[in-house]
Amino acid sequence: MPLCPVCRNPSCTEFMSIDGLDYWRCPRCQVRFLEPAQRPDRQREKAEYDRHQNSTDDPNYRRFFLLLFEDLTKHLATGLNGLDFGCGPGPALAVMLEEAGYRMSLFDPFYAPDSGVLERSYDFITCTEVVEHLHDPAGVFKQLDGCLKSGGWLAIMTRFQTDDARFVNWHYRRDPTHVVFYREETFNWLGEHFGWKVETSPPNRVLIQK
Repeated sequence: MPLCPVCRNPSCTEFMSIDGLDYWRCPRCQVRFLEPAQRPDRQREKAEYDRHQNSTDDPNYRRFFLLLFEDLTKHLATGLNGLDFGCGPGPALAVMLEEAGYRMSLFDPFYAPDSGVLERSYDFITCTEVVEHLHDPAGVFKQLDGCLKSGGWLAIMTRFQTDDARFVNWHYRRDPTHVVFYREETFNWLGEHFGWKVETSPPNRVLIQK
């Protein structure tokens, strides 16, 4: 029986088996997750990410981030330092924030792998369409908490898992690099665990203050 990748609960239960893939459910933080032995390796992950055609000047791609951009920037003074964690090959949100007067650093294990940026402290961190890919979300959330200044903000985008009956055909599940599926209860558990103030905005936005 695998540990929950978010809260380390050792008492997870079987959730579903779909086309040879096995999924688990954590009764404590309510996350659903893929059997760890069935996660894609780094080569398969990279091949999938390389297929994405996301340009920083694509107006449709920028529009995708607009609500989170507005959620976050209403809490920020101009000129603060931010980190785009898991920025991917086309860090559109980071560019939008730089254009708005913020100083941005980038980290991505495949496209911006300078781990030195993770040794600094930031006023805010963005993490968009990333947490569903994480093989060790517990470790990453702890790392991000360590990078975030007291009073700082963490902005997350990921599609909330809400309806178990629709999980089989859910487009988010069918992405082979998506291995963890969060519910609002999951982020509430994280808030209690880290002492964060958590505000969820369904279907896909979370704003956290440390």
